[in-house]
Amino acid sequence: MYRRFLPLPFLLLSAASCGSERPPQEQALLDVKSYIQTNLDELHSAVVELQKDAPAPDADGWNATQDAAAVQKMKADWRRARIAYEHVEGAIAILFPELDVSTDQRYDGFIATGPDDDLFDDEGVTGIHAAERVLWSDSIPQRVMEFEKGLPYYQPAAFPSNENQAREFKELLLTRLVADVRMMKAQFAPLALDTSAAFRGVIGSMGEQVEKANKAASGEEESRYAQYTLADMRANVEAGISIYGYFKPWLLEQPGGKEQDARIAAGFQRVQERYASLTGDALPEVPATWSSAKPSAQDLSTPFGQLYQVLVTESDPDATGSLVSEMNTSADLLGIPRLP
Repeated sequence: MYRRFLPLPFLLLSAASCGSERPPQEQALLDVKSYIQTNLDELHSAVVELQKDAPAPDADGWNATQDAAAVQKMKADWRRARIAYEHVEGAIAILFPELDVSTDQRYDGFIATGPDDDLFDDEGVTGIHAAERVLWSDSIPQRVMEFEKGLPYYQPAAFPSNENQAREFKELLLTRLVADVRMMKAQFAPLALDTSAAFRGVIGSMGEQVEKANKAASGEEESRYAQYTLADMRANVEAGISIYGYFKPWLLEQPGGKEQDARIAAGFQRVQERYASLTGDALPEVPATWSSAKPSAQDLSTPFGQLYQVLVTESDPDATGSLVSEMNTSADLLGIPRLP
């Protein structure tokens, strides 16, 4: 076997480097910063591609029939952007709440205070779901349409039907999305993360899993036009596992840290196993008789009901042994302040 012998200066330098390793708390924050930055870069790349792939404006706009290839490419760009955003959602909501709204607010949230009669411009309804609503305007689930038709100021979703709308979609709506993401990147780059935003943000994101499932019953779920909400939720969990992993060495140094880590790993595994039992990107069909306040045994036995039970349990901060409860315990053990 070939052996490579290193010169003495290199060995001395390596030994000195080993003695100057960063404390695990500092290293965790640097790793989380890099993780978020990488996903913001991916998000930016995806929305830039989305805008680039939007068809050039012409007299009859564009649609999924006459411009099928372009629409499919834009949908793929949108999915890329969506996964990247869900990987950083917990941190972005804390660090940049206004940009989180302009980028990720749902249609009903935007029109709660007033109408938006132009769904292709850069005012009123904006962001990734505004683009989604256009791209999947010909295949919106019936329950979603029924929900939105009951909203004040409702306007039907549609493809751009003329040159002006197509130009607005490409040059206003998508330009605004790219600009907002670019601003996130610019503001995040010099930012020094604190442990609350990094670790507690994950806890908050995990706690929202059950809310996302609940909204499916009424047609209010996040990625409801693309039927991509289950993919969103899986990405949230992936991010939680990654970010928790950066804090794990620090936790393992604490008294009882090894046992605490095992409980958190078990919680993530329970959630992942339930997600793995489901196929596709959409949440399972919600039973017609579903009630989140008092679901029946029959409804809880359905794929949606089984997922709901796991999420309710694991996101409950007061349930002994739940994932969120154990993550809160770990944060307290590490002395990470609670968010205001």
